[in-house]
Amino acid sequence: MELDDISQSGKARVADYSPYLDQLAGLANDMGLRERSNLVHLERCLNAEWSLGQNSILSWCTLDDGILILVVPHFAIAEYTAAPANDAAVPPKVSERFITELISGERQLTLTQMQKVARLLDVKPKQIVLRQALTGHPVETQIIEKMIRRYGINYVESRAVTLFDIVGFSLLTPFEQMTQLNSLSYSLNAAHAKMLELDVGINFARSSSGDGFYIWNRDHGIDANVNLYHFMHLVLADNAIASSKSVARTVPKLRACFHVGSCYEFHQAEGLNPTMYNFIVGDVTIELARMIEAAYPGQILVGDFMADLSDQNSDETDSQVNLDATRFLQRAQGNLSKLSGLELSGERVTAIKCYLTGEKLESGEFNIRRLNIRDKHGLTRTAYNAKINIYRDTAQPILLGIEDRKLKTKAT
Repeated sequence: MELDDISQSGKARVADYSPYLDQLAGLANDMGLRERSNLVHLERCLNAEWSLGQNSILSWCTLDDGILILVVPHFAIAEYTAAPANDAAVPPKVSERFITELISGERQLTLTQMQKVARLLDVKPKQIVLRQALTGHPVETQIIEKMIRRYGINYVESRAVTLFDIVGFSLLTPFEQMTQLNSLSYSLNAAHAKMLELDVGINFARSSSGDGFYIWNRDHGIDANVNLYHFMHLVLADNAIASSKSVARTVPKLRACFHVGSCYEFHQAEGLNPTMYNFIVGDVTIELARMIEAAYPGQILVGDFMADLSDQNSDETDSQVNLDATRFLQRAQGNLSKLSGLELSGERVTAIKCYLTGEKLESGEFNIRRLNIRDKHGLTRTAYNAKINIYRDTAQPILLGIEDRKLKTKAT
């Protein structure tokens, strides 16, 4: 049966072919069946151009009767910025910055921009003829953007990521590994549910590190990054509560790192289609992997980063476009009112304090200690030791992280 002939009762079948309509269900309901069917047809055409992962779709632009797309072999993206192997003196076709900008942010170009990019990359744009012209509706454009990104590679300049690592994972039996990973997964879901109850946005994604999970917020911006930091300490709190009640080795001992940096996002192939959920790799995951190697059991490390504020509607001055790690934590402490009313293990939380540790000064105040971490490759990076104290009505406070005095042999 053709999609154009689907009746009103057949809308669910259309959604099966285009999962973006499910992701934006509330908005997509404003679209007529013909518009939805048009997007399903586009999805099929993009899938064919993707060709089981052989190609990557870079950009798109509208035409009267459809769209133009820029399709290149998946390996070509790296080759564009490299000099020819047989002649290093010949400059690359385009700069790495040009490619980075091309795969960052919105992927829609004007027709003029599409033609210029195609000439630079020496690629002929491909036309997809649709069943009807696009309406230009914002929801329609948003869905097409999601489609294009699913079949390509995306670069994000400033992404917060946290890494949860199970201590001693390789020494556990396979059954214990399974139960501890399952316990950590439950803590992630429980923390997510608590934040949703308080209407705090966290659209989190996960990727396995083998001994734990990388976690990031699919949403962008400084508030999304701060929310991820709060998400991290709720996960650790749930894990701590579970650990206090456990009598067997079913609950993992965790260490965690938090960092903000650049990354590439992509969708791995699953069967004959790319997955709906993305994976990440880049500077931010590399830094986290190196930091976690130096972390003590129970420790929380925060990287030395600059979090981007440029995409925020903020009153910050131009000199405050970026937040370093210390000011980021100050901002995180300042918006903890979002978590008011939170309950952990049946006890209402009365206060939460998150801070970077240091030595006590003669004035009675504390400085912030910088930790120099040297990895197995001989590279040195800076990190900070973080503490999170969660106070509850009548129960004992939950104290996350380790004290500064235990770090003196590694600190500067």
